[in-house]
Amino acid sequence: MHILIVSKGSIPVTLYGGTERVIWSLGKELNNLGHKITFLVKKGSHCNFGNVIHINDEVDILSQIPNNIDVVHFNFPPKNIETLKKPYVITKHGNANDTPELDANTIFVSQNHAKRFNSTSFVYNGLDWSEYSKPTLKAPKDYFHFLGKAAWRVKNVTGAINTIKKTKKEKIKILGGVRFNVNMGIRFTFSTRASFYGMIGGQQKFDILNESKGLVFPVKWHEPFGLAITESLYYGCPVFGTPYGSLPEIVTKEVGFLSNNASDLASSIENYSNFSRKKCHEYAQDVFNAKVMALAYLEKYELVLNNKKLNLTPPHKNAVIEPKFLDWQE
Repeated sequence: MHILIVSKGSIPVTLYGGTERVIWSLGKELNNLGHKITFLVKKGSHCNFGNVIHINDEVDILSQIPNNIDVVHFNFPPKNIETLKKPYVITKHGNANDTPELDANTIFVSQNHAKRFNSTSFVYNGLDWSEYSKPTLKAPKDYFHFLGKAAWRVKNVTGAINTIKKTKKEKIKILGGVRFNVNMGIRFTFSTRASFYGMIGGQQKFDILNESKGLVFPVKWHEPFGLAITESLYYGCPVFGTPYGSLPEIVTKEVGFLSNNASDLASSIENYSNFSRKKCHEYAQDVFNAKVMALAYLEKYELVLNNKKLNLTPPHKNAVIEPKFLDWQE
């Protein structure tokens, strides 16, 4: 099968870029399974296991799809999709919804994500763990970490820091944020318990996760999936977060603790050694890997190749309007 993967981002990823990291792992694994892969992505992209076509922003995206493609996998909703004559799927990665309903061939990234759009069509994100350094699960760990775009208020980096401050002596490293942030309303975070590392990637990111006791992730929105969760689990880090979005289905009682109360999270954090680092690692490695994801997407491709829709009715947001920020108790 010749599969075209379409994204507005660049590949490969050097720092952040969750969608691009996922589609890179997906394309690589599909290629390993014997399929031909072509990426239609941003200029400057390159790939050693598939073809790359650079998007021309001056031309309609549908007109840039080669004729020899069997199925098209979009990672954003293209305009005029109803005119496309080829089988296609569309993965929705985020929560934003600018239209009353989505395309019938939309795929979500967790069961909760799908349910909130009145759908049952989802595929968990997976990663190619061979591109990550090997965890040192038995080595001493010195701190906890936060991983995410800290400028987004819904990620609640302040809540993560305040939770750590409720413990007796634990410290936290913030990956994806800075101490002084104008975007958050001139936020200046001062605490000797928190250190900031900005947008980092590669070996530096792997090293920080590998030496961490756990992920503190008190999001105040319905997280669609959360690559920060599975990356942290891969390095043996239990997850201490809020019970919103995908977290209750991904963070089982064996690999983390969920609460919207900072004091409760702090108490669990101080007992982090109750969680098995080995179980956290094995869980991420076995369940959220690129091959599991690729096989699940192949099932979706087969359905549209047989002229079937992934959703019987077009997905749409539930009638209940979600609050901008979910409950968080300091």
